Amino acid sequence: MRPRSEQPELRDFDLPGVAPSRQKRSRETTLALLRAGADMLRTRSLAELSIETLCAEVGATVGAFYSRFESKEAYFNALMALAARDGEQRLTAMGSTASNNASLDKLCQIIVNGVIAWMRNHDGVLRAALQHDDTRPDKWTPFKALARATTERATPLLLPAMGKGRKAAKSRTIAFGFQVVLGTLVNAILNDPGPLSLRAKEMEMRLAGCLLLLLQAEVGQPTPR
Repeated sequence: MRPRSEQPELRDFDLPGVAPSRQKRSRETTLALLRAGADMLRTRSLAELSIETLCAEVGATVGAFYSRFESKEAYFNALMALAARDGEQRLTAMGSTASNNASLDKLCQIIVNGVIAWMRNHDGVLRAALQHDDTRPDKWTPFKALARATTERATPLLLPAMGKGRKAAKSRTIAFGFQVVLGTLVNAILNDPGPLSLRAKEMEMRLAGCLLLLLQAEVGQPTPR
């Protein structure tokens, strides 16, 4: 059984295209619709996500859905906005988790594990956004921005552990390292080509090790045997 997504809070519903509500029960219905949709997208595409089925899943009417969301597109935009907010919060937490004197090995583990945890939590929404990208390129834009932000937040954490000097070259290697990490994870979400799936524990170890080897090669450190 696949884990349910970490759930948004009622305070998170200040979203474009989502009708505000002052009543707790109404907000709870909105919450239930968002939870159910995120989970249903784990096993079906956005096109296959039926509003009627979604409403039946939470015991709401189709009218109740459209009183909260302007359209199916607005509903999906809300799901993506919540996923992006969670990613931003994780980035902030990542900086506080990594200590200033942490080893390069430990930092790679913390950062890669955090990225993978976020993607696992929102894999259905992320897959739908990637598939939707064929016809609406703007839909993937928030996550492209989040990928850039991940690199920008991680760089000042990793640079001190890589030693002094050659900052530009090291920063470039960090950026490429994250291109490798994120590209591998996006491929796992979209195509699942194997041998490792997104949810394989080995994925964390392998990708953290891959990032570490790239950074060690840049600073001329011997690689572990």
